Amino acid sequence: MLEDVTDRIVAFRDRRDWKQFHSPRNLAASISIEAAELLELFQWSSDATLSEDVESRREDLERELADIAIYTLLMAHEVGIDLEAAIAAKLAENDAKYPAEKVTGSREKYDRLA
Repeated sequence: MLEDVTDRIVAFRDRRDWKQFHSPRNLAASISIEAAELLELFQWSSDATLSEDVESRREDLERELADIAIYTLLMAHEVGIDLEAAIAAKLAENDAKYPAEKVTGSREKYDRLA
């Protein structure tokens, strides 16, 4: 699935001759900028209004999340990272750091677990 989406993104980019603007540094900056735009959608939200804010800004959320995903997939493509494999490896690492029997319902970082 990620490979198909990445292929579509790369084809879109290449038809516009934008690869020249997509160095790893540029893509990392773009991911960070788009993540900040996502956060901006919640800048003045409170816990009491969060659900309402999500619903009222759903289209904006979708666009910002899509931008982050697009730049992330382009970055992985450009530096030769199999993102599906990287995600699987990170989940395995997190599973070892945060065993369910120790962390369920806890927000503690792995190095603070009893």
